Amino acid sequence: MRSILLILLLSLVQSRSYTLSPNIQLPGESLALSVTDFGATGDGIHYDSTAIQSAIDACNRHYTTSSSICRVTFPPGTYLTAKLHLRSGVLLDVTENAVLLGGPRIEDYPAETSSEWYVVVANNATDVGITGGGAIDGQGSKFVVRFDEQKNVMVSWNQTGACLGDECRPRLVGFVDSRNVEIWNITLREPAYWCLHIVRCENTSVHDVSILGDFNTPNNDGIDIEDSNNTAITRCHIDTGDDAICPKTYTGPLYNLTATNCWIRTKSSAIKLGSASWFDFKGLVFDNITISESHRGLGMQIRDGGNVSDVTFSNMNISTRYYDPSWWGRAEPIYITTCPRDSSAKEGSISNLRFVNITINSENGVFLSGSRNGLLSDISFKNMNLTIRRWSNYSGGLVDYRPGCQGLVNHSATAGIIMEHVDGFSIENVNLKWSDDDDLSSAWNVPLEFRPSTVNNVSFVGFNSGLLHEIV
Repeated sequence: MRSILLILLLSLVQSRSYTLSPNIQLPGESLALSVTDFGATGDGIHYDSTAIQSAIDACNRHYTTSSSICRVTFPPGTYLTAKLHLRSGVLLDVTENAVLLGGPRIEDYPAETSSEWYVVVANNATDVGITGGGAIDGQGSKFVVRFDEQKNVMVSWNQTGACLGDECRPRLVGFVDSRNVEIWNITLREPAYWCLHIVRCENTSVHDVSILGDFNTPNNDGIDIEDSNNTAITRCHIDTGDDAICPKTYTGPLYNLTATNCWIRTKSSAIKLGSASWFDFKGLVFDNITISESHRGLGMQIRDGGNVSDVTFSNMNISTRYYDPSWWGRAEPIYITTCPRDSSAKEGSISNLRFVNITINSENGVFLSGSRNGLLSDISFKNMNLTIRRWSNYSGGLVDYRPGCQGLVNHSATAGIIMEHVDGFSIENVNLKWSDDDDLSSAWNVPLEFRPSTVNNVSFVGFNSGLLHEIV
């Protein structure tokens, strides 16, 4: 298995650099086992779970005795399976024209809580990964109760008593409490719930991965990174219905995450920190990312007392549009918020955010909202072009604070940048333009909206604002 590249971004803007762990050399490969040799049929009809798990376990025994990586290979075919447990030292090699197909029945995920439902999961594994050029498919369409162009209605296994809430469906792939993880050259498609889940892991590389979810399916997240450190994501194509890249903190901090050279389209947030945010986020870099016609662009929903610091967004093209009121958001290209989730929650702070070399085309403006005891501080915009134009028919002026906070609030007019509870905001070389090619231009007349009583230490150098045809 090739070494994991964990130094990704080097000297970004204004002499600021973020460095992850050095390269990790995984043990060399010495054995490959085919699942067909263990009895897998690959006909897509009969379950191959037992044969596949036997191959994985045999590979793990080889790794235990030799310290060498072992491949479990899938020749061309469709391999229907119940939940699989990936082990240390095992590389799933789903070759081109091979599909690993997740079962759609609750009995395919036996005797466990819903948080442990995955098609493929590695728990407490080391030197582990997935590759091969094929696909892992969660058969998400079989979990749709009613197809709807606005938002699909999904099955929920809570009716069986197996779990609580309305998100009781299996995730596609998970790595939990694992170390030295690499996922590359693979397509992850049609998850019933979240697609790729990285939980409390150290040293993870995700590269050259295509994630293809249903654009109308809720909770169809692309990559959820939870309480994990030293994570690198690059050259990924993510087209899905819910948050595309979503760091969260439940049980510990998250630091040293880079995401670079990716293309994203989603009906929710392309990049979102939170809303689970009990612990800190620190040292995150997002660079050279294209966000295409997404419901929201760059978001932070800090709701549980964790703090965010030292985050850079750079070299991006962002296009956001409003899809439907059943989804959170109002097409904000940048949405940074902190407030308590409820009366029992703490207020976290957000500091030292840099937005550099970003081009935005959006139906809404930027929303920067701290809270009384959770300020946004030291935020900078540099070399940015924001164009606001409307191509859907939603009513303007509504600001979406959800989850928690104030819900939906009517601000009457669409502002280019809304600020509240901010201490330290600098703009350098920023152009804000809004379209006058429709009869709604009268509602687009507020470049900046803020109350001086809650916003301090603001600096503008080279800020231009006006109608689209007036700025050259």
